[in-house]
Amino acid sequence: MPESSAAVPAPNSTPDDAVVYTEKLWPNFWIWLVAAGLSGAGIFVFAPISLTTGLVAAVVLFTILAVLLVLSTPTITVTGSTLRVGRATIERRFLGAAAAFDGAEATAERGTRLNGLAFLCIRGWISPVVRIEITDPSDRTPYWLTSTRHPDQLLAALRS
Repeated sequence: MPESSAAVPAPNSTPDDAVVYTEKLWPNFWIWLVAAGLSGAGIFVFAPISLTTGLVAAVVLFTILAVLLVLSTPTITVTGSTLRVGRATIERRFLGAAAAFDGAEATAERGTRLNGLAFLCIRGWISPVVRIEITDPSDRTPYWLTSTRHPDQLLAALRS
């Protein structure tokens, strides 16, 4: 599976439903290794019954973990009129300033500087984050904070 699929931002004159940017926040390789290691524990649990049962349990556990990882992988999609992060969608007219953070700054955004009312779509295996201010006066959410492997491309798409 590819780590992400980022579209090149389109010019300013895009139809409202045209996708300007998309990215899938796939788990890193080491997450799949952890899933394989956890499923390998099935061998140890069921090996006293039989080795075949242990191997079947490991395969079943890995299949369950893989399905859960794939189903819980969020997508970031920017169209001419909306921003969708995971299951949340907002019209772009309610978006304010957006800023990208990496390294220690990203850690601070996810931690000490985090507002408890912010919408979060963060993944521990992706360091960079983008904070997008929300300007809707009827929405108590001050900003969205999302992980992204391509913060500059996401910012460019939001500015288009």
